[in-house]
Amino acid sequence: MPTLLDRAGRFALDLLYPPRCSLCGTHGALLCDMCASLLPLAEGVRCEQCWVPVEAAGVCGHCFKTPPSFVSIRSAYVMERDARTLAHQLKYEDLTSLAAPMGRLMAGVADMRGIDVVMPVPLHRGRERSRGYNQSRELARHVALAHALTLDTRALRRVRDTAPLAKTMHREERRAIVAGAFRAAPERCEDRRILLIDDVVTTGATLDACAAALLDAGAASVRCLTWARAD
Repeated sequence: MPTLLDRAGRFALDLLYPPRCSLCGTHGALLCDMCASLLPLAEGVRCEQCWVPVEAAGVCGHCFKTPPSFVSIRSAYVMERDARTLAHQLKYEDLTSLAAPMGRLMAGVADMRGIDVVMPVPLHRGRERSRGYNQSRELARHVALAHALTLDTRALRRVRDTAPLAKTMHREERRAIVAGAFRAAPERCEDRRILLIDDVVTTGATLDACAAALLDAGAASVRCLTWARAD
């Protein structure tokens, strides 16, 4: 929780260096209302579970054939144009302050039915140490704040580092790479309805592996929310 001194320090910095929109450079906010309104929404007809575009309402063929461990994924935007730029700035350019406006926008499309707690997809400790932060945790913090829910960053951990999942990989290749990479603490998961947060989803393999670990630890259900979906 930010202290009074923290807030005073940020206020002083804002006076000296007013925030600018990271997309258009306009003074006043890290993400201005105009740029936010132009982000590519992940809308249209989509699979009720994995949120991939489909021709008819319902569940896509992949989810029908191999039901995922999560109840659903919802993504605020499509991973293209400015939504991609913001995701990359947050993840690779140390602009963690962007998590506040991005998290608030995500919170607006979240499926919050019965949710008890918010959790981020964890990074392996070595990768988080080298990066200095976990972008999913930063987003999850602001989603939890927006809905006045508890954020739990200790229930789920990545026990095995995995190679980055290439976009060209087949769905089953991705599932095999992340299988067993996560563990969850039963005492923090039992009977809890969890909202799991990540920055980007492609096939849903990572979210599925996390959800499986949470269910194995006794969670009642897992819903997922991401900033963007790579359609």
